[in-house]
This record gives sequence, structure tokens and C-alpha cells, in this order.
Amino acid sequence: MSIQAIDDGQFKSEVSESSLPVLVDFWAPWCGPCRALTPKLEELASSYDGKVKFVKMNVDDCPQSPAQFGVRGIPTIILFKQGEVVEQLVGDHPKNVLEELIQKAL
Repeated sequence: MSIQAIDDGQFKSEVSESSLPVLVDFWAPWCGPCRALTPKLEELASSYDGKVKFVKMNVDDCPQSPAQFGVRGIPTIILFKQGEVVEQLVGDHPKNVLEELIQKAL
């Protein structure tokens, strides 16, 4: 499964109302650490297909949702379960740290 790009208008239906836990990657195309993080997230999206939904939101194009969740730096990853924030990470992290984060919502 690939990572779905969403915008502010889709946030409620794709994240808040999702029956699956959702990992949201707040990123921007000009951000080097964001680009470094993407391949790890793509691997995890394949590993957790059907268990966790992975979405990404470009903070330049969609300022409303990042502001709502206090995103100050990118990349910021926020894990949601039943519409509630489980945990938040800022910056590029090793794959095992990302897996530990995902396990908290399963």
C-alpha cells in the first residue's frame, strides 16, 4: 500500500474518522529530512498494510491541520487512533523507532 496524500478538507474523513490507526507525515518538498524519512515510511506502509493507514500532508499547501496539532517543525509524524493523538515525533528517525511508535496504536 502506498502513502496517500491528503489535504485539510480530507483530514476528518481520512484521519479522525478512520477505523484504523493513522500515521500522518507532515512534510514539505523542500525539506531534506522529510525526503530521508519517506522511504522508511513507504516500507512500513507495506509492512502494516491493512493494520495502519499512512497519509502525508504538505504543510505548505495545507496549513490548517498542522496548525491545529501544533506542528512547528517538519517532518512531524503524528499517530492517531480513533481520532485521538497517540504520539508525536519531530524529525527523521530510524525505522525501529517508527515501528515502536506504530506498535503503541496496535
